[in-house]
Order: sequence, then structure tokens, then C-alpha cells
Amino acid sequence: MNRSTAGGRVRVRIEDVAERAGVSTASVSLVLRDRPGPSAATRERVRAVAEELGYRPDRAASVLARHRSRLIGVLLDVTHPFHGELVLALDEAAGARGLDLVLSTTTARRDEAAAVETLLDFRCEGLALLGPGMPRAALDQLGVRCPTVVIGRTGSREVPGVRAADGQGLEVAVDHLTGLGHERIAFVDGPRGSIATARRRGYREAMARHGLSGLVDVIAGGSTEQGGVAAAGVVVARAPAGRPTGIVCFNDRCAIGLRDSLIRAGIDVPEGVSVVGYDDSALARLGTVGLTSVSQDPVGLASATMAILGARLDGHPPARPLASDTDVVVVPRLVVRRSSAPPREISSVDGVDQ
Repeated sequence: MNRSTAGGRVRVRIEDVAERAGVSTASVSLVLRDRPGPSAATRERVRAVAEELGYRPDRAASVLARHRSRLIGVLLDVTHPFHGELVLALDEAAGARGLDLVLSTTTARRDEAAAVETLLDFRCEGLALLGPGMPRAALDQLGVRCPTVVIGRTGSREVPGVRAADGQGLEVAVDHLTGLGHERIAFVDGPRGSIATARRRGYREAMARHGLSGLVDVIAGGSTEQGGVAAAGVVVARAPAGRPTGIVCFNDRCAIGLRDSLIRAGIDVPEGVSVVGYDDSALARLGTVGLTSVSQDPVGLASATMAILGARLDGHPPARPLASDTDVVVVPRLVVRRSSAPPREISSVDGVDQ
């Protein structure tokens, strides 16, 4: 049996499987791709031989033969829990279309441009960018090179967006707190960008709708636990009567940092302050955390993304020009847990909630 080697390891070729099974390489290819033609007996024999020999398809050779890689590159921030959930949903949606994912993450030493180039080097046919910070002009340039979808922000002329209605998500959170009886409701802001802008706007609009414009309270925060810790410091430094009784945070990581710091400072959650996050991440769902949070529906976002990319790869490009109002917008929903409750009277004794 003649086998090629790669990296010091013996590689089993499709010819090896065909020889051992006593069939043609074409028959082996049809069986392994689950295409019609070979008999049931042939299929069983080929699969048994392939498993016995440890055969794995040579993706590079397959790509060259088909001129198709069927790979979707995904740009993500590995430190963002919601991105992990999105990738799982994207993988399911991609698999249903016969596509595979290649992941590339931004790090302290790899910016978005470098991470994207890595995906293109892997011959990815399409790209899904999770919450990218690159400007619209850069998105347009990328969209011309490769079919691309951005998730979590508005799109551009060449790149459609798939996103949750961020402003509406904040409105739902504020509605929940006002429904519990809260009036002093603060918003812990996120980093600069379109997502934070939309959520901040939704917060202000919801406060105005409830007649609470005079109580608008935007506190600097961020997208990490440290941002929540810093915001908690601002809250704790205030006199008890001037503290918000309900706080909505830019995301779950920020909310968890805030919650932890408030508890450490002697302010109960939710008895002293109700806390609401955004993303409905796995951390929010932990029984010891129980964080009320806005869900962005990762399955819905992933399905819409793969529908767009699948259409592009099948030769059905969207009409030009695109605009932000052509984005696919998924309606978020609130998941209520134990971190939010009706407000109670605050005592100023010793400056600490009683």
C-alpha cells in the first residue's frame, strides 16, 4: 500500500481505501460524501475500510478539486462569553448547510485586520464578524473581497448586518424595573461604538417614556468585569438616598462585576439595588448568580447570518446598494431571574443599606 507522509505521519489516501475495498476511487468519494450511486454493500465495505485505515479527507486537495472550500471564517473576541455562544449557534447553522467554520480571534497582539487576513489565508468563502470595531469603509473594502456579514452591529454598503434591536433591549429592561416600582434607574455604559450608543439611546428613550427624564443617570463602565467594578465604586460613593435602586448594565460581564462589588460593599442585590445585564450569557444563568438579563437570541442571529452567506455562496448576491435599514434585526427578550426585585426603602443610617 503506497501512502504519502505529512509532518512525519503516514497519511492514508483515498486510493488506499479504494484498493483495500476493491472499488474505484470515484465510488469511495461518493460513499464518503454520502452521494447516490454505490450499493448498500459497497457503502458498508468502504466505510469499514476507511475507519480501519483511519482515513481522513485531504481538505486542501478537495478545495483545489472543487474550487470551493465551504469554509466560513468567524472573527471573534475569545474573552467575550456571548461570542462563544454565538459560535456554537453558528456551527449548528453552518453544519445544516454543509459548511464548516474556521475561527480567528483578536488578542492583545492581533488586531481585527490581522485576524481577518488569517481567515482569508485559509481560503474561507465567507466571513462572519462578531461585533467588529472596524469602520464602515473598512467593512466595505472587505465585503468587496469576500462575502461578509457583521453580527451585533449595523452593516455597511457592501456588508449586511445581523443584530439584535439593542435600543429595544434596553427599553425592555427599563420597563421591567419600572414595572417593579423603580424610578431611580441608572445605566452603566459600554465602550465607545455603535452598540453602546444604541443601548444608551434606548435607555434614555425608555426613561423619557416613563416620565423619568429628570432621573437619567448614565455611569461610565465598559464591557468587562472591571468596568462594572469601577461603576460600583461610583454608586457606593454616593449617599444612600442618592443611589439608584435599579441598574441596567451594558452587558453581563459588566453587570457581574458591578453585582460582586456592590455585595462586597454591603449593598444587597436585589434587596438594595436591582441589577440587570445584557446577553443572557452562561454566567447569568448560573444558580449562584441568577442575573436578570436581555437575551439577544444567538440561534436567531446565527440562522439569519448563515442564510445570507449561504445565498451569497450559491450565487445570489443581495441587491446593491445595501443600507443599515436592510439589516436583519432580531427582537431581544428579557429573562427575569433573582437579581431584580421591587425597591425597598433605603435607610441612611451609617450610610449603608439596612
